Amino acid sequence: LSAVTEGEPSEGREPFELPRFWETLGQTFKVTSQEATKLSLAFSGSPLTSAEDCQKLSEDVQNAVLAVATVYYWLPKGQGTTLRKMVRDATTEVVEGMIQLAETILSAPLESLSQEQLISTGGVWEACEQVSSLPRVQIHLFAFADNQAAVASALAASLGVVKDALEEMEHALAEGQDPYSDIMEDEELGFRGNRDTYWSEADRKLLSSCMGLMKASKACLKKVLGAVKTYGKADSPEQIAQLDDLADIANEISPSVDELALSMYPPVNQLAVRLNAAKLASVLKKVLEITKTSHVCPPSEEGWVQFLTDAVDHNMNKIKNFTQGQL
Repeated sequence: LSAVTEGEPSEGREPFELPRFWETLGQTFKVTSQEATKLSLAFSGSPLTSAEDCQKLSEDVQNAVLAVATVYYWLPKGQGTTLRKMVRDATTEVVEGMIQLAETILSAPLESLSQEQLISTGGVWEACEQVSSLPRVQIHLFAFADNQAAVASALAASLGVVKDALEEMEHALAEGQDPYSDIMEDEELGFRGNRDTYWSEADRKLLSSCMGLMKASKACLKKVLGAVKTYGKADSPEQIAQLDDLADIANEISPSVDELALSMYPPVNQLAVRLNAAKLASVLKKVLEITKTSHVCPPSEEGWVQFLTDAVDHNMNKIKNFTQGQL
């Protein structure tokens, strides 16, 4: 397992063909799933599997797992770090699933198929099916993923997290003064008198600008995702590197949004809110700057980049003004 998570793919041993890579990886995942099924059934009850059959099953499982890892190592660095990470994560999950299945069989009674064994076997199946859900693009008769598709998938995942955080905060603000009313109601009195669970009027003015920053985060990811889908290419090392740079910094948006959202709940520490807002604003500015200087941003896209840059600055300046007394 450590060889998969810590090792480096091979470079330059033979011409790399992305369609062939995906076809072979899919085959190895399928074989591994089948071997997991055979292994589980062999130890699901009487009669006991012979020592010879055990040896054969062990070799087949080992060969299947090694084949998965070997194909992962075909994927060169030059295809993009975002793509490689997605394939590595999928490969690691398969290997971990087989390890867990083997450990479950070794620790369980041999009389029958245990619930743990069923769960572990299903885990391997699910891990092996991931190869079919990795980001794909259609080229002629082949369906395969490249770094452009991988980066688009990563951006879409981040956008989903930011949307959820924004909707949750919008809901909390719409509930009224007490964002905890639906989860912390006093059973006897029907209300709580602790003012630390309420937003003051000053808090709400500050939070309004924070919400503006969160909305800018959603818009930023949505527009960058659209630009990557429309203009993103993975035909040259420079294009692949630009996409990876964009994915790396964009991956910081959703955790920064989460940190800001958590600090917005009462009792509000306005200085903490300001610091978290500044961190998010800095990440957004970097994303927009990297987007503007990359191949995914032709002149026709520069308008929204500037608009969002101004929106980030506008909301951050308002947050600074509201919290000036905290410094």
